[in-house]
Amino acid sequence: MVQYVPMLEFYCGDLPLVSKCYASSECDLGINIKPLSSPCDTSYTFIPNMAYFEFLPIHEDSEEVNNKEESKLVDLVNVKPGRFYEPVVTTFTGLYRCKMGDILKATGYHNNAPQFQFVRRKGVFLSVDMEKTTEDELGEAVKQANQFIGQFRLHVMDYTGAVDISSIPGHYVLFWELKMDGSSHVPELNPETLEQCCGIVEESLSLVYRVSRKGNGIGPLEIRVVKKGTFDEMMDLFVSKGASVSQYKTPRCIRHEEALKTLNSGVVGRYFSQQFPASTPLKW
Repeated sequence: MVQYVPMLEFYCGDLPLVSKCYASSECDLGINIKPLSSPCDTSYTFIPNMAYFEFLPIHEDSEEVNNKEESKLVDLVNVKPGRFYEPVVTTFTGLYRCKMGDILKATGYHNNAPQFQFVRRKGVFLSVDMEKTTEDELGEAVKQANQFIGQFRLHVMDYTGAVDISSIPGHYVLFWELKMDGSSHVPELNPETLEQCCGIVEESLSLVYRVSRKGNGIGPLEIRVVKKGTFDEMMDLFVSKGASVSQYKTPRCIRHEEALKTLNSGVVGRYFSQQFPASTPLKW
């Protein structure tokens, strides 16, 4: 739910935001013993009697393991701080060595109980050429662009990404729902400002992306601004397909054809990056 932190901060002001636990449909996993820490920096202390926990070591970049030794499951007490893992749970209700599909970073221990920070869902990424842009990398890039448009009283209220390979080379498409401070109306969009946002996002992505972009292996990034309520319509679509209302989160990488159709039906403006990204990422 960390993707909703900027929106909550926008509406809540100085009120503290508390992420109390790390839980899933399979079982509860850990609790936050420092409730006033920033939700973006929260580490969860795993409780050993919630389930039987094991961890599969994961390489942060590739999300894969390279050899048999590294592919061995690690017990709860043998995780190493700084390493990345996918939790595997065996529960009292009958699940046996169920992969959670989450990627966690071990941050330390509280007494003998390890602590983890949620990083992202496994296998959620955008890719056109050789690059893999994960949801946290995409989120950081959008954050940079959001800071830039803040000077124009605009904010990205929700977003998602997709890959358009209908033309060669393929390119990234970001769907943005924007809001203007103090107004409930559709904000006026300056094409130059949105084109600059496309450039900022590209400059904030990985070196592999920027190299592929300069070599024309990837086309100019595109931002499609959608009308207010478009992301609510997409949520209604997923709920109608069986998703849980209480657990629904806007997917950051869209491949679902009906969802893409819903997003495209709400587009009110399309903007493309006008130049190649810089060699090093820029910070705004």
